[in-house]
Amino acid sequence: MSATKQSSQEDHAAAVLPENEKLPIANSFAYGLQHVLTMYGGIIAVPLIIGKAAGLDGNGISVLIASCLFMGGLATILQSFGVPFFGSKLPLVQGVSFSGVATMTSILAGGDGLPEVFGAVIVASVIGLLVAPAFARIVRFFPPVVTGTVITTIGLSLMPVAAGWAMGGDAEAADYGSVRNILIAVGTLAVVLILSRIPIPMVSRLSILLAIVVGTVVSLIFGWTDFSHVLDRGILAVPQPFAFGMPSFSVAAIVSMFIVIIVTFAETTADIIAVGGIVRTKVDSKRIANGLRADMLSSAVSPVFNSFTQSAFAQNVGLVAITGVKSRFVTVAGGAILVVLGLLPVMGGVVAAVPSPVLGGAGVVLFGTVAASGIRTLSKVEYEGNLNMIIVAVSLAFGIIPVVEPDFYHDFPSWIGIIFHSGISSATLMAVLLNLVFNHIGARNKDRTNRSVFVAGTGRVIRWDDLERLMNNETILADGESIKDVTIVDSNGEEVPVVTARQHQIVVEAAENGEVTCQDDIRRVIKENDEE
Repeated sequence: MSATKQSSQEDHAAAVLPENEKLPIANSFAYGLQHVLTMYGGIIAVPLIIGKAAGLDGNGISVLIASCLFMGGLATILQSFGVPFFGSKLPLVQGVSFSGVATMTSILAGGDGLPEVFGAVIVASVIGLLVAPAFARIVRFFPPVVTGTVITTIGLSLMPVAAGWAMGGDAEAADYGSVRNILIAVGTLAVVLILSRIPIPMVSRLSILLAIVVGTVVSLIFGWTDFSHVLDRGILAVPQPFAFGMPSFSVAAIVSMFIVIIVTFAETTADIIAVGGIVRTKVDSKRIANGLRADMLSSAVSPVFNSFTQSAFAQNVGLVAITGVKSRFVTVAGGAILVVLGLLPVMGGVVAAVPSPVLGGAGVVLFGTVAASGIRTLSKVEYEGNLNMIIVAVSLAFGIIPVVEPDFYHDFPSWIGIIFHSGISSATLMAVLLNLVFNHIGARNKDRTNRSVFVAGTGRVIRWDDLERLMNNETILADGESIKDVTIVDSNGEEVPVVTARQHQIVVEAAENGEVTCQDDIRRVIKENDEE
């Protein structure tokens, strides 16, 4: 096959992928704006917190917010559009990572201010850029039992954010948690549900954005929101490099920030796999490596423009699921909008004027959809003859603990709190670890697994050379298995496939990649490879 013909075939294959769909420009920017509105509250929260911790005045905090919007837009474009070796080319929206807030406030408490924070982010991100490909190779340890658990945890851990928005967003405000705020959120939720039922694809797909617009207009009519200050910061403001001084470098700060980078790796990997499952496209170690490199490059450049570590936003994964809009060019458009918001404070002021309860009503649907996507993935996992139920149970528990009890790790060393304070990273690390222990390290020790109180059946194969041992009166049957009509059946009466050594190796590799969870999967994998 000629190189030209092969290249043409590869281009055609790429063109038909769901994430490569190109929508009309107007539609792309409308859906992109929906993404921006969904994550706007999250992306400005970090600069607000860090700015206050650094003792900045209103103008200084405004600079941080504009810078984070600007860099979030550039990072989103790099991640979604992609260039060689950088970007997953999936519909992901990037923004300042929450996982670094505790570490950055600790660095600030040391007294050296934002320059030390920026220096730590730069060095830790460069190190992360170098190790990203090695981290990406663990994708084989993210089968459905892991990804389903992580996706479910992402949705559940975001629900407090939606609840906080619905109550008013500012816990110190006099009307926080008022009936009015919650009714606004419920009204917005009702509009989302009503619009989702309208049999017009454009309307149903834009239900979140339209509901936010309706909620904002109603709030404006009743005087519950204020647009009078949108011009206070001017119309145009280009981010000034190193506006808070040149970065300084501390070994302790760099080490603590690198721990944050590892947590960010886990979260971004989970988001890439989650959106890949929603889009129904292939996610391999190469794609994850490209996504992590984009994260790290954006994070390394961010401090130059007064911003912090960048990562994918989980709430936007939910938006992809609920709207069904899978095109990465939609999030590219969203990235362009974020860049404009960073350059035009007046536009940022308009978006900032959207009432938090309105965002809360939309967030209930978005974050609930993420959890539902995870549950759907978990429904496809085989729980017979393995310890997958325990993997899900323990990992979900670890993911929810910091959500329901934020001070759970308060008395532990700071590095433990940094890693496990995020429910997403807690669930990810625990699910990967338990999957490794139960489904990889002990995968060939069938006798030990079958004696476990949590195992209800089997799901395995027998090699032809094992049958020779059976003819020599050696026991090769697992608990509950028997010979019936010259076939071997398990405790559920299902036939255990007998395979060649080559087929056995194929099944083992497929199981390690999470492709085999039951007898039907085994037969499918064998058939596919026999056809090849």
